[in-house]
Amino acid sequence: MPITAVEAVPVRIRRDEAYLGALPPEASARGYFLRPPYRALYSVYFETVFVKITADSVTGWGECLAPVAPEAVATLIDQLLAPALLGRDPLAVDVLWNTMYDLMRERGHYGGFMLDAISGCDIALWDLRGKLLNQPVYTLLGGAYRESIPCYVSGLPRPDDAGRVALAQDWTARDFHAFKLAAGNGVEADAASIAALRQALGPDATLLLDAHWVYTLDESIRLARGLEAENAAVLEAPINPEDLAAHVQLAAAVAIPIAIGETERTRYQFKPWLIQRGADLLQPDVGRTGLSELIKIARMAEAFNIPVAPHLSVGLGVCIAASIHAAAAIPNLYMLEYQPPVFELANTLLKTPLVCAAGSYHLPEGTGLGVTMDEGKLAGMQA
Repeated sequence: MPITAVEAVPVRIRRDEAYLGALPPEASARGYFLRPPYRALYSVYFETVFVKITADSVTGWGECLAPVAPEAVATLIDQLLAPALLGRDPLAVDVLWNTMYDLMRERGHYGGFMLDAISGCDIALWDLRGKLLNQPVYTLLGGAYRESIPCYVSGLPRPDDAGRVALAQDWTARDFHAFKLAAGNGVEADAASIAALRQALGPDATLLLDAHWVYTLDESIRLARGLEAENAAVLEAPINPEDLAAHVQLAAAVAIPIAIGETERTRYQFKPWLIQRGADLLQPDVGRTGLSELIKIARMAEAFNIPVAPHLSVGLGVCIAASIHAAAAIPNLYMLEYQPPVFELANTLLKTPLVCAAGSYHLPEGTGLGVTMDEGKLAGMQA
């Protein structure tokens, strides 16, 4: 039962409202744009790369987190990874991951697009294994610690505090009680936004703040102490992700848990954060780590008594399903991210929609990841 086909499917889907809210006026004229105060490129499209891997006439689906330049990831899969996988045993979990990782390891490509490409293939292989063995992926990962996955509503994409409060109150009425604010608008403004949410939602709401890497160490300490006064739960991504030393100082100086992880892709990259205590909560993203590494990262974090909250931003149906399976299979889960606009779009690409209701994801039913892509819809969306 060797692998007989590996196919990358880059996808670009136009939306009126992009990730984190309405498109700025200048974005309509070009594919990518900046959204100050954030420094990363954003796209006017939802962009991703799906991966199909076939063995014994059975197909597994994967997805790489590719919010920009999905063709770059697809090229790596087609030219480097597919030849290394064809003819191999799809059940050889660690062997295949290491085979892919070793292809460019000595050249320094142990991050970035190369690991994103590996992650999509790795997820597809887990889906394929589940289908071949007639088991859900969470069983192959060691079993489900939980059948419903607690989540937090992420982003609150409205331009002012009044709008963000109204959106959070709308979700509260649907029995969601945990919220992450996409912030980074200045220490005082961020603290005021959390204060507005706390006043409106009451003492029992769980509030997280994502600073998008915009602050210095001193600013982060000031912000953290302001968040502590509002009993906020987590401060995510406060300082440049390369600056481990500053995160170590921050984590030691404040009581609020510091979260990092969406930029890292392997256990090797997470290891120094754990050893040096630079984070209190890890956020690996399955679209960048794959399932194999995410589980290993979570197990490594468990040894340090550190919880894991898988990052889940613009990954579509397969990434979401893979994240749910991983979240079910790790004992040290905090919560899983929930992006309502992305989730809604993802479900339009699936033959059977995923379910997130009353503050929790439901485990997909069936073998593998429990999702089936609608290839007819994908055909008109390929980049």
